[in-house]
Amino acid sequence: MRRYLASLSFALALIACNDARSAQVIADRTAPSAAPSAARPVRVGTDPGHAGQGSPLTPEAHHRLAAFAAGCFWGVEDAFRHVPGVVATAVGYAGGHTSAPTYEQVSRHSTGHAETVLVEFDPTRIPYEQLLRVFWKIHDPTQVGGQGPDLGDNYRSIVFVFDEEEAAAARASLQAEQRAVRGRIVTQVQPMSAFYKAEAYHQQYSERTGSHACPIAAQLGTL
Repeated sequence: MRRYLASLSFALALIACNDARSAQVIADRTAPSAAPSAARPVRVGTDPGHAGQGSPLTPEAHHRLAAFAAGCFWGVEDAFRHVPGVVATAVGYAGGHTSAPTYEQVSRHSTGHAETVLVEFDPTRIPYEQLLRVFWKIHDPTQVGGQGPDLGDNYRSIVFVFDEEEAAAARASLQAEQRAVRGRIVTQVQPMSAFYKAEAYHQQYSERTGSHACPIAAQLGTL
């Protein structure tokens, strides 16, 4: 379903999973800054590849980048931040046909972008193939037109790849996953083009707020 954000002090409509989530998003936008959740200190960075508004992505030395779209990016990012070997994450928009999209535009399905999580990882600690296994585990790759209750092309399932090595690994992983599930996997594998970092209030949302309005299909401790 579409996510509609209720207005508090000004008229603003966004798409949201539920009213509580909507109110929290607006509060995040108007608050100076939210402190990290006391329950789990931040141990993972927030600047993968020095991401910006379509700027070149450059990971730190000896690190690599990966990117995944698997539904609402709040929960997907939270999942990858629990994976040992992931050193930084950010949420944003990829796979579209316009420049510098906003959340409102993406949510109206007018830009072609998918809600995407950019991951910087240390390949000496975790192989890319393991990140792919996490990707399959946290969502339903057979669902057409969205993920869970969130419907629309901005929630579609995609593995964005940065080179031919990742592309080959992603295709092989998809084929292996297809043999393990009953339905037809609709996940796309496509090259990463421009990545546009999302607005600040979306970044590390679950970790900052303690809210899990976009649950994933796995327990965080099992990733």
